Amino acid sequence: MSTTATPIVSAEKVSKWYGQVIGLNDVSVAVPPGITGLLGPNGAGKSTFMKLITGQLAPNKGSIKVLGEPIWRNPHLYYQIGFCPEQDAFYERMTGLEWVTALVRLNGLGEKEANEAAIRALTVVDLMEAANKKIGAYSKGMRQRVKLAQSIVHDPQLLILDEPLAGMDPIARRKTIRMIREWARNGKSIIVSSHILHEIESMTANILLINNGRILAEGDVHAIRDLIDEHPHTVYVRADNPRGLARDFIDRTDVRSMRFEEGAVVVETGKPDAFYTRVTELAASGEYGTIEEVTSPDDNLQAVFQYLVK
Repeated sequence: MSTTATPIVSAEKVSKWYGQVIGLNDVSVAVPPGITGLLGPNGAGKSTFMKLITGQLAPNKGSIKVLGEPIWRNPHLYYQIGFCPEQDAFYERMTGLEWVTALVRLNGLGEKEANEAAIRALTVVDLMEAANKKIGAYSKGMRQRVKLAQSIVHDPQLLILDEPLAGMDPIARRKTIRMIREWARNGKSIIVSSHILHEIESMTANILLINNGRILAEGDVHAIRDLIDEHPHTVYVRADNPRGLARDFIDRTDVRSMRFEEGAVVVETGKPDAFYTRVTELAASGEYGTIEEVTSPDDNLQAVFQYLVK
């Protein structure tokens, strides 16, 4: 990713508040072309940031440029932006096809052109089989896909997708991630938000980490992953012989603490990579019987943020 490329979005000391509540606090950032993941726990300020960069809200302080121009009250830019909001806002009695057609007609397309564009967009998101069903009868996953269709129907240059994978089943998620990567390969820039690290990791290495209305970190997800891996990890290991495993772990890995649950040992380690390597060796050798499950609640973002914010 070239750092010399003109940023698709640049924010300069931007703050947004709602009465006493601060949505964004003194944010300065330059988002490069390509895919950028906006990561943060729920309520971190992701949706506020997205509403500011789509021109739906004006900042209380600071300035925002999108595609090189100020976004607030600059309607010609709206034609170049596609937005998939987190909240649903449909005319439930319309079919998917009618709804996407009606929205793209607002971009100035005639009836026939609008209908053709809507069919193309619904085909891309794999929703043509439900195109003539009323949106009121759509599942959560279908509602997400019809929102994605309306965000791409006018062939925008920049896509802003707020939690687009929420409510999708694993297969639909995988397809959507593939689709987002395909759009980027075809030259679109995409800002996509999520509160799940591995979802973003599967789309891009470039991320913005946001919490309590501030950008905590930006850049390569692998560097941020390294930060995550430095903090003590809690790992749950379910096995035939948890006590035997526990004795082995204490001798060999950087174990800070340990407790037993029924049929399992829960370990806190400062060296998760070494620990996982040892668990894999023991599982392969069968030295302490079968190891049935290894999970880490600390792989989630909430834990990471608590650590980074400290």
